[in-house]
Amino acid sequence: MYPFKNRKAVQRHKKTVRFITKTGEETAEMSKQIAHSLRLSSKEPVFLCIGSDRSTGDSFGPLVGTMLKEHPIPYQVFGTLSEPVHAQNLKIVLKEIQKKKLDSLVFAIDACLGDPHQIESIYFNEGSFCPGNAVHQTLPEVGDYHLKAVVNHLDPFFPVHSLNNTRLDTVMRLAKRTTSILINATQLSNIENESASS
Repeated sequence: MYPFKNRKAVQRHKKTVRFITKTGEETAEMSKQIAHSLRLSSKEPVFLCIGSDRSTGDSFGPLVGTMLKEHPIPYQVFGTLSEPVHAQNLKIVLKEIQKKKLDSLVFAIDACLGDPHQIESIYFNEGSFCPGNAVHQTLPEVGDYHLKAVVNHLDPFFPVHSLNNTRLDTVMRLAKRTTSILINATQLSNIENESASS
């Protein structure tokens, strides 16, 4: 991801991007937004956590996938520390998702790079994105929705260096916050569905 201007909601192509800081209110609001997306769709949700455990910054996705699997969420998770989804196997995993769940709603989760003041921001947006764009990789677009966390600043000349030199503490804190957001969202979605059916 290339630098964006601020953490507030902005309009891009008629889609709202909501940035999250460290406050509980913003985290709760993000959970509500994701729960709303889960509830509105008749498709089976799938969490696709993209990244590699061989790079500190890029391990954000696999960490989230691992943490999600440690909790009893009702949706399938692809991409963990033990079985990461990365550039070498992304296309294979996408085919597997399509084969197993032909009518799936894919939530793609990945790390990104930005300006120094944007580090530790998390945002959620409708639509797909291209993984590896900041490090000049050509990969297929993924996700009906995507959630990305800014793990480090973007060095336009050596973006891979930025990912590899990211602090593990930053990535761990972002992964825990993101996992909490997603777990709360699934719980809110289930509660609202149960209330609507009763």
